[in-house]
Amino acid sequence: MMATDNIIEVSEADFEYQVIAYSQHVPLVVDFWAEWCVPCRTLGPMLERLCLEAGGSFRLAKVNVDQNPNLAFRYNVRSIPSVKAFRDEKIVLEFTGLQSEPKLKEWLRALAPSSTDLLLEKGLSLISEGEWVSAMTAFQEVLKERPDSAPAMLGLAKSALAQGQVEEAQRILQSFPPSREFAKAETLLQLIQALIRLKNSENHHDNPLEAAYQRALRLVLRGNFAASLDGLLDILRDDKHFRDGEVRQVILGLFELMGEEHPLTHQYRQELASVLF
Repeated sequence: MMATDNIIEVSEADFEYQVIAYSQHVPLVVDFWAEWCVPCRTLGPMLERLCLEAGGSFRLAKVNVDQNPNLAFRYNVRSIPSVKAFRDEKIVLEFTGLQSEPKLKEWLRALAPSSTDLLLEKGLSLISEGEWVSAMTAFQEVLKERPDSAPAMLGLAKSALAQGQVEEAQRILQSFPPSREFAKAETLLQLIQALIRLKNSENHHDNPLEAAYQRALRLVLRGNFAASLDGLLDILRDDKHFRDGEVRQVILGLFELMGEEHPLTHQYRQELASVLF
């Protein structure tokens, strides 16, 4: 076993202090194992390595069940390896048997978010506050560590778009990975493509609705989302099928850009429903 402050061997004598009491300060992952357990020989070193990589975000306690049968009985350990996570003196997560490294990492992230997880959370919070420049920096840092992070890619695209960097936002979303965020990326891409078409088109003053549509898109580029939505909804009031539904897709893209929690999203989503239905 690797000897560090965050990887320790515990026994029935010190379990109460080293695990239960200590879990009030930092999460404890307890690995119940034995010398004769073949899967333990794979899982144990994997847990130790991930603990070292976590840099103190959780502590790993090793319990040899042969030497500590009362602890195994107390925590209902019927087969090994058995891993239980303690936080605030309670078991909050557990599993039995050998796990793949990706599943183990996901399990550990649920227990103790890494610095990268916290940075992602910070970026998402900055987006909700409209702090697009700071959010972009946060997402760029996340992507240095996790290049395929879909939430960070979506956040970076939003941050770029909100600052008028339309082509950059398109570049990010065109290589978007399959994920839970994929549908959101597609919705945002509809708005981006409309803005790119605007840049490549000529002004159409002879068609009032076309002129109004272009004005609304320019307001998006200026960051005036409320005025843009007002203009887009006015277009739909005149013609619900203008540009074969493109206006509705642009509005949905704006909702995605602002986020579901934004007060404008809630307000204008209700207005959109009243116009269309």
